[in-house]
Amino acid sequence: MNIRFAGTETEVETFTLEEVLAGLKSNHKLILWNDDVNTFEHVIYCLIKYLDYSQPQAEKIAFTVHNDGKCAILEGSFTELEVYRKILQQEGLTVSID
Repeated sequence: MNIRFAGTETEVETFTLEEVLAGLKSNHKLILWNDDVNTFEHVIYCLIKYLDYSQPQAEKIAFTVHNDGKCAILEGSFTELEVYRKILQQEGLTVSID
């Protein structure tokens, strides 16, 4: 699309709805960090309750966090992950968005 203003020509870039939505879905990660406060049971409980992980998946994540110090537990847009970050922080877990 071209728009003319007082003898100048400016090109305007247009996007489809799909392109706009794809831009909003930038891949951020929700990171769960190891701490000395939460038990394995509590971490596993939260992963199952709030993120819908199965028992074996939640256990694997808990051991990864314990052994490696952190683990990416969810990917999505910043807005989506911010909701989960707040919920998990209210449960006492140490989480951040990368």
